[in-house]
Amino acid sequence: MKPEIIVVSDLDCMFMPSRVLLMLLISLLAAPLAAATLERGVGPEPDALDIHLAQSLSALNVLRDLHEGLITFDSGARLIPGVAKSWEVSADGRLWRFEINPDARWSDGQRITAQDFVAGWQRALDPATAAPMAGMLDRVVGARDLRLGQLPPSALGVSAEGETQLVVELLKPTPWFAELLTHPLTFPWPGDGTARNSGAFLLAERIPGAHIRLRANPYFREAGQVALNQVIWHVIEEPSVELARYRAGQLHITETIPPGRLDWMREQFGEELRISPYLGTFFLAFNVGREPFANARDLRRALSLVIDRELLTRRVLGAGEVPAYGLIPPGMPGWEQARAADDRSMAERIEEARELYAAAGFSARRPLRAELRFNTSLTHRRMAAAIAAMWKQQLGVETRLVNEEWKVFVANRRHGRITEIVRGGWIADWRDAGNFLQLFETGSPLNYSFFSDPAFDTLMQQAEILSGEDRLAALRQAEERLLDQQVIIPLYFYVSRHLVKPQVRGFEDNAMDIHLSRWLSLQ
Repeated sequence: MKPEIIVVSDLDCMFMPSRVLLMLLISLLAAPLAAATLERGVGPEPDALDIHLAQSLSALNVLRDLHEGLITFDSGARLIPGVAKSWEVSADGRLWRFEINPDARWSDGQRITAQDFVAGWQRALDPATAAPMAGMLDRVVGARDLRLGQLPPSALGVSAEGETQLVVELLKPTPWFAELLTHPLTFPWPGDGTARNSGAFLLAERIPGAHIRLRANPYFREAGQVALNQVIWHVIEEPSVELARYRAGQLHITETIPPGRLDWMREQFGEELRISPYLGTFFLAFNVGREPFANARDLRRALSLVIDRELLTRRVLGAGEVPAYGLIPPGMPGWEQARAADDRSMAERIEEARELYAAAGFSARRPLRAELRFNTSLTHRRMAAAIAAMWKQQLGVETRLVNEEWKVFVANRRHGRITEIVRGGWIADWRDAGNFLQLFETGSPLNYSFFSDPAFDTLMQQAEILSGEDRLAALRQAEERLLDQQVIIPLYFYVSRHLVKPQVRGFEDNAMDIHLSRWLSLQ
């Protein structure tokens, strides 16, 4: 909303009481500040605002406003210097040397030093921290053994040379290492019990289930380029509620849009509706480590075959999603085209599924009873109900739908003691197919399918020592092995879906769907 323009003449000022004049001046000065408060939807409650414990997308979005790493993103998610003003990479690609920007400050004015990064990475890999994403650092010398409790922190290949030089030693060349450094897991650590921030904003208030209010950080190294005075991230789990608040003028940007209303929304909002390709995949994951899906590849295949992805994305979800038959999304380097769809008719697929279902020992008189678990979301509920209906209609499966709050869902999915089929998905942390496939390696802390396959692991290990087209070939084989074993049911590739008010400036669509608040402003 533009501030109201009030014209006051010199003559008015001469006869205006000083108290009234003061109040008028205060109101005029306050108007731009109110206009510089950006209201954003964040989706579900962030699971944590600790850089080492967070794993939900909502948490990562907020943390990238509060903190900054060695390398960061511009408005189009392109890599630019962050706390590191420059860096060098050795000829063999294994040694990275970073020069810390002397202007980089914590929110209390103290300098951010190379030792703050060493402390952060050591904490991330400390088994006592139980950082769920710690495996992402395994390319660093000593990282894997440290997180498994087999080496002391001093063995980690991350060291500080004075206050401004950070040296990181990798086990092997890693082309995507620079992009990994944009993840909050790799950010400097402010220390236990402190409220220091390294990013463009400070945490001013957090009301669980309601909102997270940030205010501009005056000590941020580029504070003069931050247009916003405040950012309020609103916790809204239901897209329909978020839409209502956007229409009421309470939000400038939504996190998503409701399912099944795409045509109506295009008609209602025109250019405010922003839909763009996004490097993410939504799938269902079987817990192959326990009954009824352990050693049941053909049964898992039967459940996958009868799902009509085209119908699911067009009628049930209806927000521009793309049907998926593979794990790696289109647009990924080396995967410009995603895995092709099954070219058979649905009738032919259903016929094969029924044969496999019967061969597994199930029938109308002895139906499979399975549990599909997902986190609270209107989209997930619609999706789960539709899939359960397809399984029931075509095979006679009796599906119990279990809807859980995000933190409970993540904990149950990770432990795997009670899960059977779970809602899964992955958004690219960096633009590399290995970032998706590493979820299914034996021993990965993110492997909630509990898949353990020597052939798959060997292909992933080969990809670690190869480069170029040879590496991509190994990763393609690994994806085919995963899909052949029917560990997951790919359903659709994500698209980013936002409503953005016309007065918002700096919002640039990009395949990572990352929009740091420091680049946004209000007209």
